[in-house]
Amino acid sequence: MGKVVIIGSGVAGLASALRLKAKGMEVEVFEANGYAGGKLHAFESKGFRFDYGPSLFTMPQYVDELFQLFEENPRDHFNYSKRENICNYFWEDGTSFTAHFDTDRFINAASKTFNESPEAIRNYLSNSANKYDLVTPLFLEKSLHKISTYFNKNALRGVINSNKLDLMKSLNAVNEKYFDNPKLIQLFNRYATYNGSNPYQTPGTMSLIPQLEMRFGTYYPHGGMHEISQSLFRLAEHKGVKFHFDAQVEEVIHENHNVKGIRVADKAHEADKVVCNMDIFSAYQTILREVKKPKRVLEQERSSSALIFYWGVSQTFEELDLHNIFFSADYKKEFDLIFKEKTVTDDPTVYLNITSKEDLDHAPANCENWFVMINTPSNKGQDWEKIKQESRQNILMKLSRVLKKELEPMIVTEEVLDPVRIENDTLSHEGSLYGTSSNSKLAAFLRHPNFSSSIRNLYFCGGSVHPGGGIPLCLLSAKIVSDFISNS
Repeated sequence: MGKVVIIGSGVAGLASALRLKAKGMEVEVFEANGYAGGKLHAFESKGFRFDYGPSLFTMPQYVDELFQLFEENPRDHFNYSKRENICNYFWEDGTSFTAHFDTDRFINAASKTFNESPEAIRNYLSNSANKYDLVTPLFLEKSLHKISTYFNKNALRGVINSNKLDLMKSLNAVNEKYFDNPKLIQLFNRYATYNGSNPYQTPGTMSLIPQLEMRFGTYYPHGGMHEISQSLFRLAEHKGVKFHFDAQVEEVIHENHNVKGIRVADKAHEADKVVCNMDIFSAYQTILREVKKPKRVLEQERSSSALIFYWGVSQTFEELDLHNIFFSADYKKEFDLIFKEKTVTDDPTVYLNITSKEDLDHAPANCENWFVMINTPSNKGQDWEKIKQESRQNILMKLSRVLKKELEPMIVTEEVLDPVRIENDTLSHEGSLYGTSSNSKLAAFLRHPNFSSSIRNLYFCGGSVHPGGGIPLCLLSAKIVSDFISNS
């Protein structure tokens, strides 16, 4: 079957390695860091344990099926629990709302809290479900860059019903069509941030995103998000995938438009196929310097980045859950500043994740581990030290007001992650979390394909290429790539 080299061991690289190994190929993974997992990493500080990156786990079946490829019971290697509550939402006027997974409970609670008719909420969720069913088989599970994708019944169904996808409206416009209450509109606008986009620009098609949570549920991986990558890494090692750590790839070797392997520390490693799990922009600047660059693709607007404070807090809060959102008063201003002014508001929406709510050993007794994040622009050379200092104070004041407790004296340990460090640690261009944004109507088609158009047997997976960022889409990119390779 031949030898495959994979560059990078993010979750898409790990999934690609497993899928190709299951097809009988020899697989080697080269990772610049000293560990596997990419953004799905973790660290400890003064008895507090924190996930470094992604904090939301949906579509666990995409992880389970990687174990099932080898006829392994996933529960022998990786476990998770389905959550009744999706997220707790807070506004500064005292309004709070718990989003339940159960659709009827969600509709009834939302109707009472936001004074919206149950019928409007149910119709919105039904419309969201229809979009998901139309889009997923075409836009997410197949390559958009192969003509064969468009000659099947799913593609035809998508084209016939394209008027139902709200491509010409923004997500905010769609939400305003269904609801009057600005808080409920804001709640559903938030889903644009799941791919690093602006709800006032991204197409209304993105109203399908709530389906990931409301139809399929949200989950907590036992041990934390880091356990997703580590369980896949352990499986890959056990099945014979060879890993090279602290191995910075310098070049993809190719001859006559055909891949030959890679070069690491002046040593060549031959391969029949190469799969690149690097950020696509950085790949063209480093290991593919001599390859013609897809200029239009690489010049797309970057997604948002993040400023994250990891706080060990010396108290517990009953009103908080695993996932919590504290909304800004002016959501449009917040996104205008991020995407137009390339800065942050003094009243940011704050996301707070607390894994010690599920794994008690992630914090000392009577303490909590807080992952506190705000959306930011990508790194354009801003004064991040100033932004960090000002944002820290604004976040602390906001959370203290809503929770009615002075928080700063409770912080016993602190680490900070900003777009510059994200860029340095992960090679994500400008520190963007999802590669390019989805603010354009053509964004899905302008993401880099999962294959090279100029070098045969060179493939791409991960959040910066099709179908997009986030763990489920990264795992789908690995499936698309492995199908390409097995059919080549």
